Amino acid sequence: MNSEKHLKITGFSNISWKDAIVKTVEEASKTIENLKSITILEQKANICNNKICEYSVTLDIVFSIKPNRDESAEIVDNDNM
Repeated sequence: MNSEKHLKITGFSNISWKDAIVKTVEEASKTIENLKSITILEQKANICNNKICEYSVTLDIVFSIKPNRDESAEIVDNDNM
């Protein structure tokens, strides 16, 4: 059985929304395996001195959940404790 997990992440850039998206996906890929897709949920910007100074994006990042966990992990038997 294949399963997916959805994770809501907000990222920032002082360059553009596209840069915020790219940087957020790159950062997420450092700690999350099997990334599959993103949906852009929200785009915002902060204004400083009448100009956009920071872009932010909120993403729904989807990744696959491995069907079999490491079976060599120790199993705790609570009845024998």
